Parts: sequence; C-alpha cells; structure tokens
Amino acid sequence: MTKHTNRIAPEPTAVRVALWRARHLELDAQPPILNDAVGLQLAQPTGDWRRRPDMHAERTQPFRASIVARSRFVEDCVLQQLGRGVTQYVILGAGLDTFAQRHPEALAAGLHVFEVDQAGPQAWKRQRLEQLGLGVPAGLHLIPVDFESDAGWWGGLLNAGFDPAKPAVMASTGVSMYLTKPATCALLQQASVLVKGSFFIMSFMLPIDQADPDIRQGLLQSAKGAQAGGTPWISFFSPEEIVQMATDAGFPHARCVSATEWSTLYFQNRTDGLKPARAEELLVATT
Repeated sequence: MTKHTNRIAPEPTAVRVALWRARHLELDAQPPILNDAVGLQLAQPTGDWRRRPDMHAERTQPFRASIVARSRFVEDCVLQQLGRGVTQYVILGAGLDTFAQRHPEALAAGLHVFEVDQAGPQAWKRQRLEQLGLGVPAGLHLIPVDFESDAGWWGGLLNAGFDPAKPAVMASTGVSMYLTKPATCALLQQASVLVKGSFFIMSFMLPIDQADPDIRQGLLQSAKGAQAGGTPWISFFSPEEIVQMATDAGFPHARCVSATEWSTLYFQNRTDGLKPARAEELLVATT
C-alpha cells in the first residue's frame, strides 16, 4: 500500500518478510510458529540472499519472531472465524502472502481470500504462481488497485465480489508505518463499515523510544534503510493512540495485542530463546 504504483516486482519490504519467514524455518527450533516455505519460492532470491545484513541469524532473531507471530495471530483469527461461518478474508497490501497456498482446506470450506495490492506487484505475483504450478485457485481473488484513485481499494474489493453484507476478517500488516496518520484514519473509517461480527487487524510501529532498548539501534538502521529505499517510515503510534483512533473511526470495540501477549500465546517453553521484540504490535478492532 505504498506509492510505488509503477513497480512491477514486489516491494522490497514484502520480499524481506517472505525471507524472514523462510529463515524462521531454517534457523529456529521446532515447532515453527508459522510454517511458510511458499513465500521463499515466490520471492526466488539470488543464491547469496542469506548473506544479506537483514538476514543475519542472531541480529534479526527478534524481528523475524515478530513477523511470524503477527502472521500467526491473524491466521489463527481467520481460521477461528471460518469455523464460526465467516467466509471472507481481506488482506490489504498483500505482498507475498501465502495463506491461500498453505491452507487449501480453508478455501475448500468456502473461504474467499481477497488479496489487495498495487497492480504491478499483483501481476508479478499472478505470473509467479503460474510459473510455480500453483495457479490462482477458486476462492483466491488477486485485486490490483490504485490506492490513490477515487475508487481506491474499497471499490476494487466490491468489484471483485466482496459482499459488504457479510462479516469478514480484514488485515493490514506491515503497512501503517508507511502511511500518514490521516491516511490511517481514513483506512480505519472505511474498515469500520464492515458489518457486525467482523474483525479488523492492523499492525503498527511503536515510537522507537518505546521499543525494547536492545533493538532500538536495529530499528534506527531499518528506518534508514527504508528511507534510502524510497519507502520511509512515516507514522508511529502508542497503543493508547491507535485504540482511540479506532474508537473515533466508529469501531465499538478495540484493543491492542502486544509482543508480551504473543510470547504467551506462541513462544512458551521454546528451546531456542526465540521471542518477539516490542516494536510492532497489533490493533484488533471489531464491529
């Protein structure tokens, strides 16, 4: 959901997320928090990708833990709600998300997955899925949109068959730091029109001085890298601020899921010391 509307390849940030998921399977102890080997196939990095500074085994451990934890939390919510009859899952800024490829049983049970992203990366992803022999199964909708057009992502979603009269799980992860705060407010306001029984889950970056002290230098380096790559981090939120924004946007219920809660849910009794950093957290708002 950044502004590189002419980009054909996926955003570098989306590739990094896919590679961190792959590194989680290679480096961290069993059982994995998230078992995603498909993203690596999609990304198709060069042979020396593991030598990239942002793939360092020890230095990036808390960051990849956070990435797999936030994804696991969202996907657990989707599968739980599918069991309760919710059959629509919307991913805003989908990047190299692979839920549909890893959960064919969910699509077989009637789940529709709507992946929303810029036209160039979406066309690239469709081509890669075909090249890998995975294709685009029934129930997966790749929706190319111009986030700056009048119709925007909501219009594209409706045109793809999303039913606004039915509840949904809508997720936006790894996006809000690239948006202005007014743009995030607009996103929350649009999402708040989802019918009763819907979930909206959005990740957000804490102010760096509120992050865990031992990762602040790494965050500063990441911020510099994002700036140099043309996708600067623009917005940071405290948990209290983001909850208030969701309430003001019209959500009757909103809370934050912290790295501490992720640790309790997914990282108990691990043998490798893997745990998420307190840097990026989740807003969970319901209608």
